[in-house]
Amino acid sequence: MHEETLDLPGLHVREVTLDVPLDRTDPARGTIGVFARIVTAHDGGDRPYAVYLQGGPGVEAPRPSLEPASPSWLPRVLADYRLILLDQRGTGRSTPLGLDTPAPGLRDDSVPEAGRTLRTASPAAAAEYLTHFRADAIVLDALDVLGHLGTDTVTPIGQSFGGFTTVHWLSAHPESLAGAIMTGGLPAVDRSPQQIYAATWEILRRKSLAFYDRFPGDRNRMEELADLAGAGEILLPTGQPVSPARLRTLGHRLGATGGAEQLHWLLHLDHRGPAFRHDLAAMLPFGGRNPLYAVLHESSMANGHTTDWAAETTMPDDVSADPTLLGGEHLHAGLFDEDAELAPWREIAHRVAEHPWPVLYDPEALRRVRVPAAAIVYFDDAYVPTAHSLETAALMPALTPWVTNEWEHNGIRASGTEVIDRLIGLVRGRRLP
Repeated sequence: MHEETLDLPGLHVREVTLDVPLDRTDPARGTIGVFARIVTAHDGGDRPYAVYLQGGPGVEAPRPSLEPASPSWLPRVLADYRLILLDQRGTGRSTPLGLDTPAPGLRDDSVPEAGRTLRTASPAAAAEYLTHFRADAIVLDALDVLGHLGTDTVTPIGQSFGGFTTVHWLSAHPESLAGAIMTGGLPAVDRSPQQIYAATWEILRRKSLAFYDRFPGDRNRMEELADLAGAGEILLPTGQPVSPARLRTLGHRLGATGGAEQLHWLLHLDHRGPAFRHDLAAMLPFGGRNPLYAVLHESSMANGHTTDWAAETTMPDDVSADPTLLGGEHLHAGLFDEDAELAPWREIAHRVAEHPWPVLYDPEALRRVRVPAAAIVYFDDAYVPTAHSLETAALMPALTPWVTNEWEHNGIRASGTEVIDRLIGLVRGRRLP
């Protein structure tokens, strides 16, 4: 265990790193480090705790500041809570998960223990290691942080995948929750990954057509760029070519407030210039900085399922034939061939796609939960189908869903403090549904 404190303008920050078991079912495998930053307003030392669970998976918590406010919703949360910013296992200042970082507890007798990394391990051993970086493990890590802080209860604020993690928390450990807030993160409980991705393809079809209605010239431009990509002429700053399948994933920007404008500006840059190449690299959803996001993304849709490259196999034939019909978080297996940083993960990713993931959400347990909860459900969410979210909301009698088309999936950030203010009010009984 390691701990430090520091003061920033308007904030007191306590930084904690705890050693937690890699595998709770086999503690003898050893421990990894989990880092949490506890942020408190200077007058907020007696407030209850909230914990922010970042979207992803495989992305660390935001770094806090009040000058300017970052994230934008931070001042509103600190008015009611002390906020735990958890770097989920494998990310940020927790023990990082990469090909060449130490991998405590990795099982692979073909490599000396002192030199074991995911790169040196067999794909099967590396994939097994990654199965311990899912929502169920993240919740248990958070409970260890609460124990260290000496508190019995907390209110999670879960964005996207963080909301999925919160629903598991409600299902498995509701006694530790004072409340629960989810933003674009009510997962499907009774749907397969194939059903979920089939639904998101239809949503992205609508969003693509709406985008071209708004920017009529962009469909021809997208078709032109797809042809250039097929000829190997769309390049990243490294000189690496971008395939038409990868170019299609630019549609994930259509799931964010402000994203359509960003995509429009990109399309009209000269594809041969450095601005286009750098901006394209920044806008593609999957890459080497956060490899867990690519390798484990489909597992977040699995509740007792095998994923089997569900996004790719559910692509409709007419979408496949038309490169102007864009995708979102639709991973394709070929990404692990064409992306130089993800290529070493290829065999691991294929093993992960074959893994039968355990159940995360128990419908009967969710029906029994009486923790006050609120969730914003974005109408026609590109990543989390609205109909599936409302099915899950109906299981939980103490949850208030707020359905709106005012923002897209990033509404907690795009709205400033408006989204989080309403959700806190609902959970704390200060607002009526």
